[in-house]
Amino acid sequence: MTDAAVAGPQVIIGLGIAIFVMIALVLKTRVHALLALIIAASIAGLIGGMPPNAVISAITTGFGTTLSTIGLVIGFGVMMGRILEVSGAGQRMAYSILKLLGKEREDWAMALTGYIVSIPIFCDSAYVILNPLVRALARNSGRSILTLGIALASGLAVTHSAVPPTPGPLGVAGIFGVDIGLMIAWGLVFTAPALIVMVLYARIMGPRIEAMIARDAPGSLQPNTDPVARPHAEEDLPSLLRSVLPIALPIALIFLNTLVSAVAGLNEGFSIEQSFIGQIVVFFGNPVIAVGIGVLVAVYGLVPKMPRDEVLTHLEKGVESAGIILLVTGAGGALGAVLRASGAGDYIGVHVAALALPPFLIPFVIATLVRFVQGSGTVSMITGASISAPILAVIPDVNMVLAAQAACLGGLFFSYFNDSYFWVVNRMLGVKTAKHQLLVLSVPTTLGWAAALVALLIANAFIG
Repeated sequence: MTDAAVAGPQVIIGLGIAIFVMIALVLKTRVHALLALIIAASIAGLIGGMPPNAVISAITTGFGTTLSTIGLVIGFGVMMGRILEVSGAGQRMAYSILKLLGKEREDWAMALTGYIVSIPIFCDSAYVILNPLVRALARNSGRSILTLGIALASGLAVTHSAVPPTPGPLGVAGIFGVDIGLMIAWGLVFTAPALIVMVLYARIMGPRIEAMIARDAPGSLQPNTDPVARPHAEEDLPSLLRSVLPIALPIALIFLNTLVSAVAGLNEGFSIEQSFIGQIVVFFGNPVIAVGIGVLVAVYGLVPKMPRDEVLTHLEKGVESAGIILLVTGAGGALGAVLRASGAGDYIGVHVAALALPPFLIPFVIATLVRFVQGSGTVSMITGASISAPILAVIPDVNMVLAAQAACLGGLFFSYFNDSYFWVVNRMLGVKTAKHQLLVLSVPTTLGWAAALVALLIANAFIG
Protein backbone atom coordinates (compact mmCIF):
# COMPACT_ATOMS: atom_id res chain seq x y z
CA MET A 1 0.00 0.00 0.00
CA THR A 2 1.40 3.42 -1.00
CA ASP A 3 1.78 6.43 1.27
CA ALA A 4 -0.91 8.23 -0.71
CA ALA A 5 -3.34 5.39 -0.19
CA VAL A 6 -2.67 5.50 3.55
CA ALA A 7 -2.89 9.29 3.73
CA GLY A 8 -6.28 9.44 1.97
CA PRO A 9 -8.36 7.58 4.57
CA GLN A 10 -6.32 9.18 7.36
CA VAL A 11 -7.22 12.74 6.35
CA ILE A 12 -10.89 11.77 5.93
CA ILE A 13 -10.94 10.28 9.43
CA GLY A 14 -9.34 13.47 10.73
CA LEU A 15 -11.93 15.62 8.97
CA GLY A 16 -14.80 13.47 10.26
CA ILE A 17 -13.56 13.65 13.85
CA ALA A 18 -12.92 17.39 13.53
CA ILE A 19 -16.47 18.09 12.33
CA PHE A 20 -17.96 15.89 15.06
CA VAL A 21 -15.92 17.62 17.76
CA MET A 22 -16.77 21.07 16.40
CA ILE A 23 -20.51 20.39 16.43
CA ALA A 24 -20.35 18.78 19.88
CA LEU A 25 -18.43 21.74 21.31
CA VAL A 26 -20.89 24.29 19.93
CA LEU A 27 -23.96 22.34 21.01
CA LYS A 28 -23.00 20.79 24.34
CA THR A 29 -20.34 23.03 25.89
CA ARG A 30 -19.62 26.67 26.61
CA VAL A 31 -17.02 26.79 23.84
CA HIS A 32 -17.72 29.55 21.28
CA ALA A 33 -17.95 28.74 17.56
CA LEU A 34 -14.69 30.70 17.00
CA LEU A 35 -12.66 28.43 19.28
CA ALA A 36 -14.53 25.35 18.05
CA LEU A 37 -13.44 26.10 14.47
CA ILE A 38 -9.79 26.47 15.49
CA ILE A 39 -9.94 23.25 17.53
CA ALA A 40 -11.51 21.47 14.56
CA ALA A 41 -8.78 22.79 12.24
CA SER A 42 -6.11 21.54 14.64
CA ILE A 43 -7.68 18.08 14.91
CA ALA A 44 -8.12 17.76 11.15
CA GLY A 45 -4.49 18.68 10.55
CA LEU A 46 -2.89 16.58 13.29
CA ILE A 47 -4.91 13.42 12.62
CA GLY A 48 -4.46 14.02 8.90
CA GLY A 49 -0.71 13.60 9.37
CA MET A 50 0.52 17.20 9.28
CA PRO A 51 3.43 18.20 11.57
CA PRO A 52 2.27 20.44 14.45
CA ASN A 53 4.22 23.46 13.20
CA ALA A 54 2.63 23.05 9.76
CA VAL A 55 -0.83 22.96 11.33
CA ILE A 56 -0.16 26.22 13.19
CA SER A 57 1.25 27.81 10.05
CA ALA A 58 -1.82 26.78 7.99
CA ILE A 59 -4.19 28.11 10.67
CA THR A 60 -2.53 31.51 10.98
CA THR A 61 -1.96 31.90 7.24
CA GLY A 62 -5.53 30.88 6.40
CA PHE A 63 -6.92 33.22 9.03
CA GLY A 64 -4.91 36.19 7.79
CA THR A 65 -5.46 35.51 4.09
CA THR A 66 -9.24 35.30 4.52
CA LEU A 67 -9.49 38.55 6.47
CA SER A 68 -7.12 40.32 4.09
CA THR A 69 -9.76 40.04 1.37
CA ILE A 70 -12.91 41.02 3.27
CA GLY A 71 -11.99 42.25 6.75
CA LEU A 72 -12.10 45.96 5.94
CA VAL A 73 -15.27 45.56 3.88
CA ILE A 74 -17.07 43.97 6.82
CA GLY A 75 -15.83 46.73 9.13
CA PHE A 76 -16.94 49.51 6.79
CA GLY A 77 -20.23 47.73 6.11
CA VAL A 78 -21.27 47.60 9.77
CA MET A 79 -20.22 51.25 10.21
CA MET A 80 -22.52 52.21 7.36
CA GLY A 81 -25.30 50.03 8.73
CA ARG A 82 -25.11 51.74 12.10
CA ILE A 83 -25.55 55.18 10.54
CA LEU A 84 -28.46 53.95 8.41
CA GLU A 85 -29.94 52.55 11.62
CA VAL A 86 -29.74 55.67 13.79
CA SER A 87 -30.68 58.12 11.02
CA GLY A 88 -34.00 56.48 10.16
CA ALA A 89 -32.96 55.74 6.55
CA GLY A 90 -34.58 52.30 6.73
CA GLN A 91 -37.90 53.81 7.75
CA ARG A 92 -37.73 56.30 4.89
CA MET A 93 -37.23 53.46 2.41
CA ALA A 94 -40.21 51.61 3.92
CA TYR A 95 -42.52 54.61 3.59
CA SER A 96 -41.35 55.28 0.03
CA ILE A 97 -41.82 51.68 -1.10
CA LEU A 98 -45.29 51.63 0.45
CA LYS A 99 -46.29 54.78 -1.42
CA LEU A 100 -44.89 53.31 -4.65
CA LEU A 101 -46.71 49.98 -4.39
CA GLY A 102 -49.99 51.36 -3.05
CA LYS A 103 -52.70 49.96 -0.81
CA GLU A 104 -53.26 46.18 -0.53
CA ARG A 105 -49.57 45.60 -1.15
CA GLU A 106 -48.34 46.39 2.33
CA ASP A 107 -46.84 42.91 2.65
CA TRP A 108 -44.71 43.45 -0.46
CA ALA A 109 -43.71 46.89 0.80
CA MET A 110 -42.45 45.37 4.05
CA ALA A 111 -40.70 42.51 2.23
CA LEU A 112 -38.92 44.81 -0.24
CA THR A 113 -37.91 47.18 2.55
CA GLY A 114 -36.33 44.27 4.42
CA TYR A 115 -34.76 43.02 1.18
CA ILE A 116 -32.91 46.33 0.73
CA VAL A 117 -32.22 47.29 4.35
CA SER A 118 -30.66 43.93 5.27
CA ILE A 119 -27.86 44.33 2.72
CA PRO A 120 -25.83 46.60 5.04
CA ILE A 121 -27.66 46.13 8.39
CA PHE A 122 -27.77 42.93 10.48
CA CYS A 123 -31.25 41.44 10.14
CA ASP A 124 -31.76 41.27 13.93
CA SER A 125 -31.19 45.01 14.34
CA ALA A 126 -33.16 45.87 11.22
CA TYR A 127 -36.20 43.94 12.44
CA VAL A 128 -36.18 45.82 15.75
CA ILE A 129 -35.99 49.13 13.87
CA LEU A 130 -38.76 48.35 11.36
CA ASN A 131 -41.18 46.36 13.53
CA PRO A 132 -43.09 49.50 14.66
CA LEU A 133 -43.92 50.13 11.00
CA VAL A 134 -45.43 46.65 10.83
CA ARG A 135 -47.79 47.50 13.68
CA ALA A 136 -48.64 50.93 12.27
CA LEU A 137 -49.42 49.48 8.84
CA ALA A 138 -51.48 46.64 10.32
CA ARG A 139 -53.50 49.13 12.38
CA ASN A 140 -54.08 51.59 9.53
CA SER A 141 -54.67 49.09 6.72
CA GLY A 142 -56.50 46.30 8.52
CA ARG A 143 -53.97 43.72 7.29
CA SER A 144 -52.87 40.87 9.52
CA ILE A 145 -49.96 41.89 11.71
CA LEU A 146 -48.39 38.47 11.15
CA THR A 147 -48.70 38.77 7.38
CA LEU A 148 -46.71 42.00 7.50
CA GLY A 149 -44.34 40.75 10.21
CA ILE A 150 -43.49 37.53 8.35
CA ALA A 151 -43.07 39.45 5.08
CA LEU A 152 -40.60 41.85 6.72
CA ALA A 153 -38.71 39.00 8.39
CA SER A 154 -38.52 37.19 5.04
CA GLY A 155 -37.10 40.15 3.15
CA LEU A 156 -34.48 40.70 5.84
CA ALA A 157 -33.52 37.02 6.01
CA VAL A 158 -32.94 36.34 2.31
CA THR A 159 -30.52 39.16 1.50
CA HIS A 160 -28.82 38.66 4.87
CA SER A 161 -28.14 35.12 3.66
CA ALA A 162 -26.79 35.81 0.17
CA VAL A 163 -25.97 39.42 -0.73
CA PRO A 164 -22.72 41.20 0.24
CA PRO A 165 -21.74 43.37 2.05
CA THR A 166 -23.59 41.32 4.66
CA PRO A 167 -20.71 39.65 6.58
CA GLY A 168 -21.64 35.99 5.95
CA PRO A 169 -21.77 36.21 2.13
CA LEU A 170 -18.67 38.43 2.16
CA GLY A 171 -16.76 35.81 4.11
CA VAL A 172 -17.90 33.06 1.76
CA ALA A 173 -16.85 35.13 -1.27
CA GLY A 174 -13.42 35.58 0.28
CA ILE A 175 -13.03 31.86 1.01
CA PHE A 176 -14.05 30.86 -2.53
CA GLY A 177 -12.14 33.76 -4.09
CA VAL A 178 -15.09 35.00 -6.15
CA ASP A 179 -15.75 38.52 -7.40
CA ILE A 180 -17.89 40.58 -4.99
CA GLY A 181 -19.87 42.16 -7.85
CA LEU A 182 -20.82 38.75 -9.24
CA MET A 183 -21.67 37.61 -5.72
CA ILE A 184 -24.07 40.54 -5.31
CA ALA A 185 -25.68 40.00 -8.72
CA TRP A 186 -26.25 36.27 -8.29
CA GLY A 187 -27.36 36.79 -4.69
CA LEU A 188 -30.15 39.05 -5.91
CA VAL A 189 -31.11 36.49 -8.57
CA PHE A 190 -31.28 33.51 -6.23
CA THR A 191 -33.04 35.30 -3.39
CA ALA A 192 -35.85 36.66 -5.59
CA PRO A 193 -37.78 33.34 -5.92
CA ALA A 194 -37.18 32.64 -2.23
CA LEU A 195 -38.68 36.02 -1.32
CA ILE A 196 -41.72 35.50 -3.56
CA VAL A 197 -42.50 32.13 -1.99
CA MET A 198 -42.07 33.48 1.54
CA VAL A 199 -44.31 36.52 0.95
CA LEU A 200 -47.02 34.32 -0.55
CA TYR A 201 -46.79 32.16 2.58
CA ALA A 202 -47.11 35.29 4.73
CA ARG A 203 -50.16 36.45 2.77
CA ILE A 204 -51.92 33.07 2.99
CA MET A 205 -50.89 31.88 6.42
CA GLY A 206 -50.58 35.17 8.36
CA PRO A 207 -54.30 35.57 9.09
CA ARG A 208 -54.64 31.85 9.83
CA ILE A 209 -51.76 31.84 12.33
CA GLU A 210 -53.20 34.99 13.92
CA ALA A 211 -56.56 33.25 14.31
CA MET A 212 -54.82 30.23 15.85
CA ILE A 213 -53.03 32.46 18.35
CA ALA A 214 -56.26 34.27 19.25
CA ARG A 215 -57.83 30.86 19.95
CA ASP A 216 -54.91 29.14 21.69
CA ALA A 217 -53.13 32.04 23.44
CA PRO A 218 -55.43 35.05 23.94
CA GLY A 219 -53.55 38.22 24.84
CA SER A 220 -50.52 37.50 22.65
CA LEU A 221 -49.36 39.72 19.78
CA GLN A 222 -49.07 42.68 22.15
CA PRO A 223 -46.75 45.55 21.18
CA ASN A 224 -43.15 45.32 22.32
CA THR A 225 -42.26 48.25 24.56
CA ASP A 226 -38.53 48.17 23.93
CA PRO A 227 -37.47 51.87 23.64
CA VAL A 228 -34.96 50.92 20.92
CA ALA A 229 -37.92 50.04 18.71
CA ARG A 230 -39.43 53.53 18.72
CA PRO A 231 -39.50 54.94 15.18
CA HIS A 232 -38.51 58.42 14.09
CA ALA A 233 -41.24 60.89 13.24
CA GLU A 234 -41.72 60.86 9.46
CA GLU A 235 -40.90 64.56 9.11
CA ASP A 236 -37.52 63.94 10.80
CA LEU A 237 -36.45 61.23 8.36
CA PRO A 238 -33.82 61.85 5.66
CA SER A 239 -34.91 62.05 2.03
CA LEU A 240 -35.22 58.90 -0.06
CA LEU A 241 -32.18 59.82 -2.18
CA ARG A 242 -29.99 60.35 0.88
CA SER A 243 -31.33 57.13 2.43
CA VAL A 244 -30.60 54.95 -0.60
CA LEU A 245 -27.33 56.53 -1.78
CA PRO A 246 -24.99 54.94 0.83
CA ILE A 247 -26.17 51.50 -0.33
CA ALA A 248 -26.63 52.16 -4.04
CA LEU A 249 -23.35 53.99 -4.71
CA PRO A 250 -20.96 51.24 -3.46
CA ILE A 251 -22.97 48.57 -5.26
CA ALA A 252 -22.87 50.60 -8.50
CA LEU A 253 -19.10 51.11 -8.19
CA ILE A 254 -18.50 47.41 -7.52
CA PHE A 255 -20.69 46.41 -10.47
CA LEU A 256 -18.85 48.86 -12.74
CA ASN A 257 -15.53 47.34 -11.68
CA THR A 258 -16.87 43.85 -12.40
CA LEU A 259 -18.14 44.96 -15.81
CA VAL A 260 -14.87 46.62 -16.82
CA SER A 261 -12.85 43.61 -15.65
CA ALA A 262 -15.14 41.28 -17.62
CA VAL A 263 -14.79 43.39 -20.77
CA ALA A 264 -11.01 43.46 -20.34
CA GLY A 265 -11.00 39.67 -20.06
CA LEU A 266 -12.94 39.30 -23.31
CA ASN A 267 -11.06 41.98 -25.29
CA GLU A 268 -7.39 41.14 -25.76
CA GLY A 269 -6.70 44.62 -27.12
CA PHE A 270 -7.84 46.33 -23.92
CA SER A 271 -5.53 46.49 -20.91
CA ILE A 272 -6.75 47.95 -17.62
CA GLU A 273 -3.18 48.68 -16.55
CA GLN A 274 -2.65 50.89 -19.62
CA SER A 275 -5.98 52.72 -19.31
CA PHE A 276 -6.28 55.68 -16.93
CA ILE A 277 -10.08 55.36 -16.86
CA GLY A 278 -9.78 51.62 -16.32
CA GLN A 279 -7.45 52.10 -13.35
CA ILE A 280 -9.82 54.69 -11.83
CA VAL A 281 -12.77 52.31 -12.17
CA VAL A 282 -10.83 49.39 -10.70
CA PHE A 283 -9.63 51.51 -7.76
CA PHE A 284 -12.98 53.01 -6.81
CA GLY A 285 -14.80 49.79 -7.65
CA ASN A 286 -12.70 47.74 -5.26
CA PRO A 287 -15.09 46.65 -2.46
CA VAL A 288 -12.86 48.18 0.25
CA ILE A 289 -12.84 51.61 -1.41
CA ALA A 290 -16.48 51.44 -2.58
CA VAL A 291 -17.93 50.55 0.82
CA GLY A 292 -15.61 53.09 2.48
CA ILE A 293 -17.14 55.74 0.19
CA GLY A 294 -20.56 54.47 1.27
CA VAL A 295 -19.63 55.15 4.91
CA LEU A 296 -18.60 58.71 4.06
CA VAL A 297 -21.84 59.30 2.13
CA ALA A 298 -23.84 57.94 5.07
CA VAL A 299 -22.03 60.08 7.64
CA TYR A 300 -22.18 63.36 5.72
CA GLY A 301 -25.50 62.73 3.99
CA LEU A 302 -27.65 61.16 6.70
CA VAL A 303 -26.43 62.74 9.96
CA PRO A 304 -24.86 66.06 8.90
CA LYS A 305 -25.95 67.87 12.10
CA MET A 306 -25.08 65.14 14.56
CA PRO A 307 -22.18 66.09 16.87
CA ARG A 308 -18.83 64.63 15.90
CA ASP A 309 -18.38 62.66 19.13
CA GLU A 310 -21.81 61.08 18.74
CA VAL A 311 -21.10 60.08 15.14
CA LEU A 312 -17.79 58.48 16.15
CA THR A 313 -19.53 56.64 18.99
CA HIS A 314 -22.08 55.19 16.58
CA LEU A 315 -19.37 54.16 14.10
CA GLU A 316 -17.39 52.43 16.83
CA LYS A 317 -20.54 50.74 18.08
CA GLY A 318 -21.01 49.28 14.63
CA VAL A 319 -17.45 47.97 14.56
CA GLU A 320 -17.95 46.31 17.96
CA SER A 321 -20.78 44.25 16.49
CA ALA A 322 -18.51 43.08 13.67
CA GLY A 323 -15.69 41.82 15.88
CA ILE A 324 -16.93 38.29 16.40
CA ILE A 325 -18.06 38.02 12.77
CA LEU A 326 -14.54 38.87 11.63
CA LEU A 327 -12.99 36.33 13.97
CA VAL A 328 -15.39 33.53 13.00
CA THR A 329 -14.86 34.30 9.32
CA GLY A 330 -11.10 34.17 9.76
CA ALA A 331 -11.37 30.91 11.72
CA GLY A 332 -13.38 29.43 8.87
CA GLY A 333 -10.59 30.41 6.50
CA ALA A 334 -8.11 28.74 8.87
CA LEU A 335 -10.08 25.48 8.77
CA GLY A 336 -10.16 25.60 4.97
CA ALA A 337 -6.42 26.24 4.81
CA VAL A 338 -5.73 23.18 6.99
CA LEU A 339 -7.96 21.01 4.80
CA ARG A 340 -6.03 22.16 1.75
CA ALA A 341 -2.63 21.65 3.35
CA SER A 342 -3.52 18.20 4.74
CA GLY A 343 -4.65 16.93 1.34
CA ALA A 344 -8.23 16.28 2.50
CA GLY A 345 -9.61 18.60 -0.20
CA ASP A 346 -7.67 16.85 -2.97
CA TYR A 347 -8.63 13.37 -1.76
CA ILE A 348 -12.35 14.12 -1.40
CA GLY A 349 -12.41 16.14 -4.62
CA VAL A 350 -11.09 13.25 -6.69
CA HIS A 351 -13.78 10.93 -5.34
CA VAL A 352 -16.62 13.46 -5.52
CA ALA A 353 -15.73 14.28 -9.12
CA ALA A 354 -16.48 10.66 -9.98
CA LEU A 355 -20.03 10.89 -8.56
CA ALA A 356 -23.10 11.96 -10.53
CA LEU A 357 -23.59 14.77 -8.03
CA PRO A 358 -23.58 18.49 -8.85
CA PRO A 359 -20.52 19.83 -7.01
CA PHE A 360 -22.41 22.88 -5.71
CA LEU A 361 -24.54 20.57 -3.56
CA ILE A 362 -21.51 19.90 -1.33
CA PRO A 363 -21.40 23.40 0.26
CA PHE A 364 -25.20 23.59 0.21
CA VAL A 365 -25.66 20.36 2.17
CA ILE A 366 -22.88 21.16 4.66
CA ALA A 367 -24.24 24.65 5.32
CA THR A 368 -27.77 23.26 5.72
CA LEU A 369 -26.69 20.65 8.25
CA VAL A 370 -24.58 23.11 10.25
CA ARG A 371 -27.42 25.64 10.23
CA PHE A 372 -29.84 23.06 11.61
CA VAL A 373 -27.40 21.88 14.27
CA GLN A 374 -26.14 25.18 15.69
CA GLY A 375 -28.46 27.91 14.43
CA SER A 376 -26.16 30.68 13.19
CA GLY A 377 -26.61 31.38 9.50
CA THR A 378 -23.23 33.13 9.29
CA VAL A 379 -21.35 30.27 10.97
CA SER A 380 -23.10 27.71 8.75
CA MET A 381 -22.15 29.62 5.59
CA ILE A 382 -18.52 30.01 6.66
CA THR A 383 -18.28 26.35 7.70
CA GLY A 384 -19.85 25.10 4.47
CA ALA A 385 -17.49 27.26 2.43
CA SER A 386 -14.40 26.36 4.48
CA ILE A 387 -14.94 22.61 4.17
CA SER A 388 -16.04 22.56 0.54
CA ALA A 389 -13.74 25.16 -1.09
CA PRO A 390 -10.63 22.91 -0.97
CA ILE A 391 -12.71 20.03 -2.33
CA LEU A 392 -14.21 21.98 -5.23
CA ALA A 393 -10.84 23.51 -6.11
CA VAL A 394 -9.65 20.20 -7.54
CA ILE A 395 -12.86 19.37 -9.40
CA PRO A 396 -12.70 20.64 -13.00
CA ASP A 397 -15.18 23.19 -14.38
CA VAL A 398 -16.88 24.11 -11.09
CA ASN A 399 -18.67 27.46 -11.15
CA MET A 400 -17.32 28.95 -7.92
CA VAL A 401 -19.90 31.75 -7.78
CA LEU A 402 -22.66 29.14 -7.88
CA ALA A 403 -20.88 27.13 -5.19
CA ALA A 404 -20.42 30.23 -3.01
CA GLN A 405 -24.11 31.10 -3.33
CA ALA A 406 -24.99 27.50 -2.47
CA ALA A 407 -23.01 27.77 0.77
CA CYS A 408 -24.86 30.99 1.62
CA LEU A 409 -28.36 29.81 0.74
CA GLY A 410 -27.93 26.57 2.67
CA GLY A 411 -27.72 28.82 5.73
CA LEU A 412 -31.32 29.98 5.17
CA PHE A 413 -32.70 26.61 6.31
CA PHE A 414 -35.23 26.27 9.17
CA SER A 415 -34.64 29.15 11.58
CA TYR A 416 -35.65 27.86 15.02
CA PHE A 417 -34.79 27.89 18.74
CA ASN A 418 -31.00 28.07 18.39
CA ASP A 419 -31.15 31.11 16.07
CA SER A 420 -31.16 34.59 17.65
CA TYR A 421 -33.21 35.97 14.73
CA PHE A 422 -35.97 33.47 15.52
CA TRP A 423 -36.34 35.00 18.99
CA VAL A 424 -36.06 38.60 17.81
CA VAL A 425 -38.90 38.21 15.30
CA ASN A 426 -41.22 36.29 17.60
CA ARG A 427 -40.45 38.50 20.61
CA MET A 428 -41.12 41.71 18.68
CA LEU A 429 -44.40 40.31 17.32
CA GLY A 430 -45.47 38.97 20.72
CA VAL A 431 -45.72 35.33 19.58
CA LYS A 432 -45.13 33.18 22.68
CA THR A 433 -46.13 29.57 21.90
CA ALA A 434 -43.57 27.25 20.29
CA LYS A 435 -46.01 25.90 17.69
CA HIS A 436 -46.93 29.38 16.56
CA GLN A 437 -43.31 30.54 16.60
CA LEU A 438 -42.33 27.73 14.23
CA LEU A 439 -45.13 28.73 11.85
CA VAL A 440 -44.05 32.37 11.96
CA LEU A 441 -40.39 31.88 10.99
CA SER A 442 -39.23 28.25 10.75
CA VAL A 443 -41.66 27.25 7.99
CA PRO A 444 -41.17 30.32 5.74
CA THR A 445 -37.37 30.18 5.97
CA THR A 446 -37.50 26.52 4.98
CA LEU A 447 -39.77 27.33 2.04
CA GLY A 448 -37.34 30.06 0.97
CA TRP A 449 -34.45 27.59 1.31
CA ALA A 450 -36.30 25.10 -0.94
CA ALA A 451 -37.09 27.77 -3.55
CA ALA A 452 -33.44 28.85 -3.56
CA LEU A 453 -32.37 25.22 -4.07
CA VAL A 454 -34.64 24.93 -7.11
CA ALA A 455 -33.17 28.17 -8.50
CA LEU A 456 -29.65 26.82 -7.90
CA LEU A 457 -30.49 23.57 -9.70
CA ILE A 458 -31.89 25.47 -12.68
CA ALA A 459 -28.85 27.74 -12.82
CA ASN A 460 -26.53 24.74 -12.54
CA ALA A 461 -28.23 23.15 -15.56
CA PHE A 462 -27.25 26.15 -17.65
CA ILE A 463 -24.00 27.52 -16.19
CA GLY A 464 -22.78 24.87 -13.69
